[in-house]
Amino acid sequence: MTDQQAELWNSIKEFELDDIHASFSFSDRLVRENAWSLAYAIRAIFEYKKFMFLICISKTPLTPSDQVDQVWHLHLIYTESYWIDFCQNTLQQPIHHGPTKGVEQRGNFREYYQNTLSLYQNIFQTIPPKDIWNDIETRFKDVNFTRVNRHKYWLVPKKLF
Repeated sequence: MTDQQAELWNSIKEFELDDIHASFSFSDRLVRENAWSLAYAIRAIFEYKKFMFLICISKTPLTPSDQVDQVWHLHLIYTESYWIDFCQNTLQQPIHHGPTKGVEQRGNFREYYQNTLSLYQNIFQTIPPKDIWNDIETRFKDVNFTRVNRHKYWLVPKKLF
């Protein structure tokens, strides 16, 4: 990591997504919307920060894990935090989220994800945590999601029937 990259990484690590004045924080919302523990949500946020750093230093497109993508999606709706505080003031560049345009891009995203995992290991000198960064097959196998109000509906896995 160059000195300039280390400075950027330190700025990203120090960036706070939770508003200390909010009674329902970013982390709280992440926990509720994904049925994660607070400890897991905090780890996913840290992995999101690592991913955003990698985007800033990479010369090739990258793809996040699903968990990191969930953090990114939530951060995007906190528009002032994302666009001004994070992109403009911390990253000093806009980072746009580019969703898939369909099955014709499937191979590209698999390659981008492999590039992400390789760059992660190269830069951070560690293997990405498997519970947040799934292998490629798992990452792109189960991507058919529906948002459900769990207070109103029960969810029972199909494999139980």
